[in-house]
Amino acid sequence: MLGLRDMRVMARLLFVLCLTSWAPASGAAEGGNAQDQAQRQQEQPLNNAPVWRDVRGGDNRYQTTQVRGVETSVLVQPAGETWRQLRPVLALAGGLILVFVLAGLFGYYRWRGAIGLHDKPAGRFIQRFSDIDRLAHWTVAISFVVLAITGLIISFGQYLLLPVIGYWLFSWIAALAKNLHNFVAPVFLLSLPVFIVLFIRDNLPRLYDVQWLMKFGGMLSKSGEHIPTGRFNAGEKALFWGLVCLFSVVLCVSGVVMLFPNFNQGRSIMQVANVTHVVCALLAIAMACFHIYLGTIGMKGSYDAMPTGYVDETWAKEHHQIWYDEVRAGRANQRVADQVPADVRAQIDQTLRSA
Repeated sequence: MLGLRDMRVMARLLFVLCLTSWAPASGAAEGGNAQDQAQRQQEQPLNNAPVWRDVRGGDNRYQTTQVRGVETSVLVQPAGETWRQLRPVLALAGGLILVFVLAGLFGYYRWRGAIGLHDKPAGRFIQRFSDIDRLAHWTVAISFVVLAITGLIISFGQYLLLPVIGYWLFSWIAALAKNLHNFVAPVFLLSLPVFIVLFIRDNLPRLYDVQWLMKFGGMLSKSGEHIPTGRFNAGEKALFWGLVCLFSVVLCVSGVVMLFPNFNQGRSIMQVANVTHVVCALLAIAMACFHIYLGTIGMKGSYDAMPTGYVDETWAKEHHQIWYDEVRAGRANQRVADQVPADVRAQIDQTLRSA
């Protein structure tokens, strides 16, 4: 009696003979390939490399599909397995980076505390950001945060949330995160160029940025030494060029590739876009953590500048002395504010005088 292995070999031989019988007499090359496959089945019964090569390549005219486009007749796309194996590794590495950044910021805050002023608030104010500046900032910032949170849920939810909250609740959260991510993305995509145009002039490198970089703005000293700088210091400029102009732009491009497959890009391009998107997103979130920290609890008076648009003159002089001097001399686009709402004055003064 024939064993199971013999029956498998016979089935493969029948399959190859069928392929051979379908080939036209004029197709000498195809007939040769079928004969080579038949010979291979006799010598190496479990080796189906030529068959799978045809399946992956999509060049066999007897292999058909209803899908039409750049990957017509490609039934198996081998890079997909590489993509599936790569994504968990990238997610783990990115997660460790985020944990390291958050732990570092927590430790720095415990050691340094909030950076305050040496002198008392002057009670006079400078309009640091115009209404259009603040609108562009908050549009980009809020959409970025929504995309970051939903992206983290999509990337890490099955590892962190699913074991805790179960399948039913996680399915709703994951679906909500995916839809928010898709529909908030165009807001970020459209507002990002406006943000870049508004702030690129004041983020161009200057010679005095070298001094700030050499001393890291005095942030590693408990004495709180302040290095003279322009409207934005070298650290803020690095975030602008790295986070905004590099990573955010790449995120937009790779996101468009994945959101709109009707551009006729194949699965291989979308897989590259997906990996690029994940890597840039995790690095962008890590960089954004530094900005959020210094813009909120890390430095007194920084957060009030964006919702109100104003900063105290003492704050401007100590943190951005070159810009302060330019404002006083009338060489900057910003001006000393003659009239500031009473509630804004009280809010800024309370923040700067808080312990």
